[in-house]
Amino acid sequence: MDTPAPPEAVLFDRDGTLVLDVPYCADPELVRPVRAARVALDALRAADVPIGVVANQSGIGRGLIPAAAAAAVDRRVTDLLGPFDTWQVCPHAPDDGCACRKPLPGMVLVAAEELGVPPERVVVVGDIGSDVEAARAAGARAVLVPTQATRPEEIHAAPHVCRTLLDAVDYLLAPLAAR
Repeated sequence: MDTPAPPEAVLFDRDGTLVLDVPYCADPELVRPVRAARVALDALRAADVPIGVVANQSGIGRGLIPAAAAAAVDRRVTDLLGPFDTWQVCPHAPDDGCACRKPLPGMVLVAAEELGVPPERVVVVGDIGSDVEAARAAGARAVLVPTQATRPEEIHAAPHVCRTLLDAVDYLLAPLAAR
């Protein structure tokens, strides 16, 4: 088996991947990082791999979360996990017909462009099939880190599955360590 090339950027889903999923979270005090999230992100930062967030936030479009509250939650994520090189948020409801909502590639493509990285050199790490499909649609690679919300068919369809976020980052950094 060939070792994949190291990523030039890594994009993360927010809820369920970087932080525990609190549906339609509008309260920054409810933000709790997943186990070892800061360690994993700091490993990428230490390797000079740009990182970003690509997050569907349909609660904004559905009128369940004010945009300002969602932004406060994002700031809390940054406070707890450190800086990100790009943040892409889809505020649309599922039926709005936007081009950014995962599983569509919009946020991944915009993030890659903002980072100056070709999409095929980007990896998207997420916890559900729409994260994997957004990566595929953009021409990026995907790593699935399953949670209780991940359906079995999503696990089987994922090109690469890691047990934890830290395992995913270790897998992504392995080609750099081999140099």
